[in-house]
Amino acid sequence: MARKKAVNFEEALEELESLVEQMEDGDLSLEESLAAFEKGVRLARECQEALKAAEQRVQVLLRQGGAEGDEQLAPFAGEDDDGEAGPA
Repeated sequence: MARKKAVNFEEALEELESLVEQMEDGDLSLEESLAAFEKGVRLARECQEALKAAEQRVQVLLRQGGAEGDEQLAPFAGEDDDGEAGPA
């Protein structure tokens, strides 16, 4: 079974930001824009997966560090009740 290549979050995010800038500039052809959009969607999904994996690791570490029966996770600062980030 083939393993997925590990995503370097910072590099993927930087590349995604670059793609967005190129598309916003409006200098790409239709085909180039579509290719950039496809790549951007892939990069966004990879970043989301990396963030989810990091969050899961943090939860595991918090559970391991707490006393038994004392496993309460607090939301990150700036999160609304629904888990969405609040206004910046």
